[in-house]
Amino acid sequence: MKKILLGTLALVMIAISGCKKKDNNDESTIGETKTCNEIDFTWNDVTNPTTGKTWMDRNLGASRLATSSTDSLAYGDLYQWGRGSDGHQCRESTTTSTKSSTDTPGHGNYIITNDAPDPTDDWREPQNDNLWQGVDGINNPCPNGYRLPTKTEWEEEIESWTSENSDGAYGSVLKLPIAGWRIHSNGWLYNVGTLGYYWSSTASGTNASRLYFNSSSAGMFTSTRAYGFSVRCIKD
Repeated sequence: MKKILLGTLALVMIAISGCKKKDNNDESTIGETKTCNEIDFTWNDVTNPTTGKTWMDRNLGASRLATSSTDSLAYGDLYQWGRGSDGHQCRESTTTSTKSSTDTPGHGNYIITNDAPDPTDDWREPQNDNLWQGVDGINNPCPNGYRLPTKTEWEEEIESWTSENSDGAYGSVLKLPIAGWRIHSNGWLYNVGTLGYYWSSTASGTNASRLYFNSSSAGMFTSTRAYGFSVRCIKD
């Protein structure tokens, strides 16, 4: 089992940021943060025998490996596309309507947007397509040696599931929970326990590609970058 400890760099240890859960039975959490309590994040690697790809066995910010598709301790945090672990990913982080002009906003607020009739809806203005690109990418929230999966890598995972829906997502080696999402316009949580949204690192026009699944379907689509979706890291 791999563990991240605050301020420590060892064989499998590195400091990153994340959010502490309120449940007193947390068995693992994520490291240092500006707006959330300090915690440790522990995980194991899992390998899909079909794709050959190795992943973390839980979402970033999750307290444990999912025991069901609706295990709230396995939901983890919700990231805006391209942002680092600065505290905004906490499900109850405060909001601000002020966009950032840089890659690092300098605070842990969830940046809400409502750009109609030109719906770029990004927390950053101007946009930067180079965020989250690879293990050394700007704002990569994953620990050393891990990164966000690409659109293609998610598609390969979907093809290996026994069914293209939430049952297939949880039944896979990744045990993906239906963790819900956070809307860009006001920061509210939606569809927790009914829908799963997971970011990829792939930019698509003014949007970004993400995995979506529910009880009847699964696939890759695009969303505006100010949404808050789950992150599952893949080993490089």
